[in-house]
Amino acid sequence: MSSTHSSWQPPPWEPPLAGTDAEQIVAALDRQRATFRWKTDGLDAAGLGSRVGASRLTLGGLLMHLALVEDYYSSTRLSGTPLDPRWDEVVADEDSDFAPRESPEQLYALYDEVIVAARRRYETALADGGLDQSVHMGIPEVGHANLRRLLLDLLEEYGRHTGHADLLRESVDGRVGEDPDEEWVTPWASRAP
Repeated sequence: MSSTHSSWQPPPWEPPLAGTDAEQIVAALDRQRATFRWKTDGLDAAGLGSRVGASRLTLGGLLMHLALVEDYYSSTRLSGTPLDPRWDEVVADEDSDFAPRESPEQLYALYDEVIVAARRRYETALADGGLDQSVHMGIPEVGHANLRRLLLDLLEEYGRHTGHADLLRESVDGRVGEDPDEEWVTPWASRAP
């Protein structure tokens, strides 16, 4: 092996080339989170509120939506814990996913806070019962899903919305790319999961 390969260190969001199912799924989810957050990073209210064509989607709206989804999946869908009341107004207001009232600083802080909490909840759940454990999410006539299914559904949600974020961010300032720049660090990297 050449010294070039042996000295290369993958960025923190790069999934391992080999690992357990849980390691691979969690790493793939973290990669989507990092890419999405990078796509929305560093914008003012105008940038976060920018739209493309006839779509009502905005990067600010996607930040709000994915913060809500993360909290919902890691609480209600995971364990049946009621959704935090802070989301009541967002859930009741159909436009909140498109035009949040929060400042950019508030949106970024909310999203980052929810990610830290969700990562902690999933880490605890995985340590307590692995991917095959039953979660609260399910279909009443059929039964409960397992944690694997919940995490894969969340990964799918990110895949869809990170694609939206690609188009929106490119229209704001031309930022393109599949992954964050290698020197970019997720805001939650210094916080324990």
